[in-house]
Amino acid sequence: MPETRSRRVSSQRFLPAVKFVAVALCATAFLLSGAQAAKKEKTTAAKASVAKKAAGPVPVEVKRSAKAPRGGKVDRSEKVVRGGRNVVASIRQKNGKTVVAVQRRSVVRVETPARQSFGQLAGLHGTDDVLDLKSSVALVIDQDTHEVLFSKNDHAVLPIASLTKLMTGLLISEARLPNDELITITQDDVDTEKGSRSRLTVGTTLPRGELLHLALMSSENRAAHALGRTYPGGLATFVSIMNAKAKMLGMKDTRYVEPTGLSSRNQSSAQDLALLVNAAYSDATVRSLSTSPEYQVEVGNRVLQFNTTNRLVKSPDWEIGVQKTGYISEAGQCLVMQAKVAGRKLIMVFLDSAGKFSRIADAERVRRWVEATHASTGSPAAARSTAAYQVAG
Repeated sequence: MPETRSRRVSSQRFLPAVKFVAVALCATAFLLSGAQAAKKEKTTAAKASVAKKAAGPVPVEVKRSAKAPRGGKVDRSEKVVRGGRNVVASIRQKNGKTVVAVQRRSVVRVETPARQSFGQLAGLHGTDDVLDLKSSVALVIDQDTHEVLFSKNDHAVLPIASLTKLMTGLLISEARLPNDELITITQDDVDTEKGSRSRLTVGTTLPRGELLHLALMSSENRAAHALGRTYPGGLATFVSIMNAKAKMLGMKDTRYVEPTGLSSRNQSSAQDLALLVNAAYSDATVRSLSTSPEYQVEVGNRVLQFNTTNRLVKSPDWEIGVQKTGYISEAGQCLVMQAKVAGRKLIMVFLDSAGKFSRIADAERVRRWVEATHASTGSPAAARSTAAYQVAG
């Protein structure tokens, strides 16, 4: 009996140590899983090499406590375990208990610099103008008199992004195809150029008229592509007609390769786009759909809400006849409009604007400038008003 009691006491002596080892193993397993997760996040070869080293044997540092806390037991040791580059845990004994503390260090991610537009690469943003516009290309023309009120790099040929859809919509409208004909979105309509998303999933079926509405109002890429793909003769025929129409309108610097504007090879100049806006304004369908503020479509058992990409459409300060926005990194922020300002019908073109809202700000600045200088053009009072605006604007 004494021998049995002795063995029981002896085994109990090692019980805290066994618990300590068990907790240490659990913490190490947790940290290893964190290291493996960190390894998956590495994208470059250099980071992958670091991750492999982190996934190896886990280093353990043992720190000896110099003094025992007053009134408590001596902390014999503290183990610091590192799992990966961003996870650290400490395991120590306190008052007879094993304490495990795990810390995750914050990770600072460095974003890749934004891709420069063609206009930036060409140095067009270095051009100064009296209105201090953020668009590297701009043109404002009186639609009735053809008077050029403002111009800036208006002959530069640049990618035009979704301004392309204005030509797409004009041709579909002029073709007088059945608006109620059902068109199904296929895999061919999925964007492989930029990888952009769409709520029109493959298999979605909508009438041609609704696809045209979404393409002009919401700049829906799959809708625009489906319209071109289902044009009589197919997509290649449609693109050739786009270029033929541009030539007929006198758009000498314009080229189209597809109907959405996702390709940077769709290019034009402000001078050419002013001609397109003028032609689009003559089409009642394009005028109505491009200036629609919002629209709902039924897709299966869901109702999807789409909105305009141009918030000026909803502004009481603007009377817009036709409009279209566009953006890809190569083109920057783009906007074309026909609008009535201070009693004049104006065609406005803004290309390669730097900043998400800068094209809208540029349009607002031009509107205020026209309003300030239109009433008495050429008079001394108008000259003073223009000078005051340039200083204050």
